[in-house]
Amino acid sequence: MDKVILLLSVLSLGISSQPITDSQRLFSIAVSRVQHLHLLAQRLLSDFENSLQTDEQRQLNKIFLQDFCNSDYIISPIDKHETQRSSVLKLLIISYRLIESWEFPSRSLSGGSAQRNQISPKLSELKTGILLLIRANQDGVEIISDGAVQQLAPYENYYQSLGADESQRRSYELLACFKKDMHKVETYLTVAKCRLSPEANCTL
Repeated sequence: MDKVILLLSVLSLGISSQPITDSQRLFSIAVSRVQHLHLLAQRLLSDFENSLQTDEQRQLNKIFLQDFCNSDYIISPIDKHETQRSSVLKLLIISYRLIESWEFPSRSLSGGSAQRNQISPKLSELKTGILLLIRANQDGVEIISDGAVQQLAPYENYYQSLGADESQRRSYELLACFKKDMHKVETYLTVAKCRLSPEANCTL
């Protein structure tokens, strides 16, 4: 019960402080949190693209299609069918790893606006919530614990002094990957939450 109360205090924003007694309630908070992050990622990327010239945007889109995101090395479902076949615990663990992989790189997304400065603390809150959901779905088997997931290295050379064009490309890449990964986590948590309602249709 202490863990549940902790999750409520960490994740709840504008939500009643009544005790949470089931996983469905915890999932609802986590899904709400990642939906907010995904929407924030979409806005940041859109704002960045709108600041570019048409030719610059076309070139960046072309480059990004050839690149891989840092988090692509985290094994995850390759399509919606595999996502639907994955267990709740598997979807939670993948979501946890994706969120944790952004803890360090997200610092480069901060600064310059109130929206950007929300990212790191909200990732931390979401990570705490997912960890509690994982523990609640482990059936007594210790699979993951605080600090057990090795963080991925931040984007290589991202913090080095770069020319204007290269810096612009790196910024675009970081924002595009952040949006991509928040969409993944939103999908995985939504499917996992749906599994708690046997009568629900969890088709993507």
